[in-house]
Amino acid sequence: MPVDHLPGPVGFVLGGGGSLGAMQVGMLRALAEVGITPDLLVGTSVGSLNAAVLAMPGDDSPARLHKIWSQMTKHEAFPGGVLSQVRTLRHSKTHLFPNSGLAAIVDEHLGPGARFEDLALPLGVVVTDVDTAEPILIRSGELKPALLASAAIPGIYPPVSHDGKLLYDGGLVANVPMRQALAMGARSLVVLDCAFPGKLPAAPRTFAEVMMFTAMISMRNQAVLEAPLAAAQVPVVYLPGPAPIRLSPLDFSHTEELTDQAFQSARTFLAEITVEGPGLYGGPGLVMP
Repeated sequence: MPVDHLPGPVGFVLGGGGSLGAMQVGMLRALAEVGITPDLLVGTSVGSLNAAVLAMPGDDSPARLHKIWSQMTKHEAFPGGVLSQVRTLRHSKTHLFPNSGLAAIVDEHLGPGARFEDLALPLGVVVTDVDTAEPILIRSGELKPALLASAAIPGIYPPVSHDGKLLYDGGLVANVPMRQALAMGARSLVVLDCAFPGKLPAAPRTFAEVMMFTAMISMRNQAVLEAPLAAAQVPVVYLPGPAPIRLSPLDFSHTEELTDQAFQSARTFLAEITVEGPGLYGGPGLVMP
């Protein structure tokens, strides 16, 4: 079947990856160009933030998301310099950055007090339960605590207490949450993986980058193992990344480059594939020239 005739409901799966989440903006543009739109969304970490914007009412969500990313800076998401990080770590004993900057981003672009119930599309946000090390799929209630928890990379951000549980980044256990999208009723999956689709992180040079690099290696392995399992049940269109460059997931200075290259890679890929029932179309680590 043509790629724009995927069986519904179509679930968009948006993975985590820090500043590499800019690639999802380009991937979404390519999907819109061929008429593929989501019936439901599920995300982890930065993917949950992008998915929440996409799920908002109105027809301008992709444009709104592009504008957000074009203005994003490292200081907003990860406030403070090296000395500030040392002070935060000394005081907290657990993390380098406060999540106040991330909270301000959520309030600015989704609205203070925004709830899942306000969204136009079903949204699932994946977090990790600290007590059980199991993924939790949050689908109702206030958005901000769920999004902050989903992005709470251990060592980078503090854990979030929400609904009687202590929560960390969902990427620890489900960075590309395909199982969760199936549980929400998706009959086709479109995966927007930005952790390791084609981009390799630069060799870490700071403690923060070491923490991110370690987390992303684990994320990559999860996707490699899980994608074939999901593809045995439904069509899984796994968008590729562009040619690899060395880039830190804390670096927001290459947003336009990431967006444009991801658009071209996804566009080429979508023009070449035909979906023939359940199976894996593309996959983790696929790179388009």
